[in-house]
Amino acid sequence: MQNDIQINHLYFSYDGATVLEDINLQYNTSEFLAIIGPNGGGKSTLLKMMIGLLEPERGEVLLFGEKPLHVSHEIAYVPQDTIANKDFPIKVMDVVLMGRLSKSKAFATYSKEDRAIALSMLEKVGMQGFENQKINTLSGGQRQRVFIARALACEAKIMFLDEPTASIDTAGQISMFKLLKSLNETVGIVIISHDINVALNYATKVVHINKTLFVHDVPKTQNFKVFENQNEHVCPVELISATRCNHFPKELA
Repeated sequence: MQNDIQINHLYFSYDGATVLEDINLQYNTSEFLAIIGPNGGGKSTLLKMMIGLLEPERGEVLLFGEKPLHVSHEIAYVPQDTIANKDFPIKVMDVVLMGRLSKSKAFATYSKEDRAIALSMLEKVGMQGFENQKINTLSGGQRQRVFIARALACEAKIMFLDEPTASIDTAGQISMFKLLKSLNETVGIVIISHDINVALNYATKVVHINKTLFVHDVPKTQNFKVFENQNEHVCPVELISATRCNHFPKELA
């Protein structure tokens, strides 16, 4: 059986400094994959290689058996939240409709179906009723939901998100992860997250990356001990199956 994402012996360097070394990873769209690890450990680089923004020095990244750029219509990307220019009058509906550009027959012309899909995706992320509001008036968490709706409007098979809960309070982070968990019923979810606690409770697979790859399956009670001192952590990447994680922190249970 072919994996939806297959990474084989991946290497990448910046200016001669090795960032990723012999990375091997398999992923299927039924999984909720969280990529965590220290700053500079290679999280964003790995994500960029998964979506085709960077080419490997050695090794390969395959999405549905093809190079990422060959199946770009099958993936959607949600970058980190950036505050919209206050002078740029774009509405929520306009943002979500951008996800339909690749589906539209005429450039910048949206059909009734496109608009219906956009409204449906806003409802799916809990932002119905906001379609005529300007994007720069929303909170960080609301903007991220709109950007997720835009990604859903692409009707992609896998959604990649770069720290979707950055600058969002704890309650907002939990709400966001619950949303992503529900969306995973119909679309693959791959995220970079700085919040180990929340990620371990909602993702079905967690990759801890710090330059190289080590697959390690441990009970959740040991996971937090592993991350207590990342500077001394000798296992650069850990693959943790949530099926082995039975002890949830009380505040997230």
